[in-house]
Amino acid sequence: MNLDLHGKHAVVCGSSQGIGKAAAISLAQCGANITLLSRNTDSLNLVKSELHQEGDQSHHVATADFTDPESVRNVAQKIASASPVHILVNNTGGPPSGPLLDADVQALINGFSQHVVCNHHLMQAFVPSMKAANYGRIINIISTSVKQPIPNLGVSNTIRGAVASWAKTLATELGGFGITVNNVLPGFTDTVRLSSLFEANAKRQSTTPDVIKANALATIPAKRLGLASELGDAVAFLASPAAGYINGINLPVDGGRLGTL
Repeated sequence: MNLDLHGKHAVVCGSSQGIGKAAAISLAQCGANITLLSRNTDSLNLVKSELHQEGDQSHHVATADFTDPESVRNVAQKIASASPVHILVNNTGGPPSGPLLDADVQALINGFSQHVVCNHHLMQAFVPSMKAANYGRIINIISTSVKQPIPNLGVSNTIRGAVASWAKTLATELGGFGITVNNVLPGFTDTVRLSSLFEANAKRQSTTPDVIKANALATIPAKRLGLASELGDAVAFLASPAAGYINGINLPVDGGRLGTL
């Protein structure tokens, strides 16, 4: 199986921690050159020091504030000018938790801006080099809520669904250029984000995070939380030549939790 990404340049968003960091690590292990993209330069430099590097592999960091789409667009153009991009991993922190009924309209606007609009700026900056190489991979880290909405994540459910539709549309438009567009749907994964969600739900339900976690584990056939590294490996596979005929899918990585086909 061909997982070789030597000579390929991957831009990984939200890569200072969690699933984004794990994706960068897995892609580097397959030989890709990595540009880490997030808000915190110091955190990104720490991650950069952990990336596999041999031969002519080179890794870089870039910073952008995803609450400011114009900032993301400008940084994306600079990255594209410096080196052709073959792989884009879109990964942005989720919107605040809570019922959709209670959500402020601005939360929906902010979520759409941070996810769909920023993804779009990045895609438009990098697709020309993907077309030129006849090789491109756009991989979006979203959520199993695309298939089955998650209680108390009303805004997130809505925005993740929008990203999935955006991605499916692009998959049909770009498939003829050797470019695939796919989504990875994390289930309950052991990250800082999940811990914060457990804490928020515990406060809302007047219980403890441990109780919320136990309830979550009871819904997973694998009876454990996912590892960020498992998500990273799924991303690396979809980015590889081996996945060249996989296009427009939603790939759950959730230990079997989803109740849908």
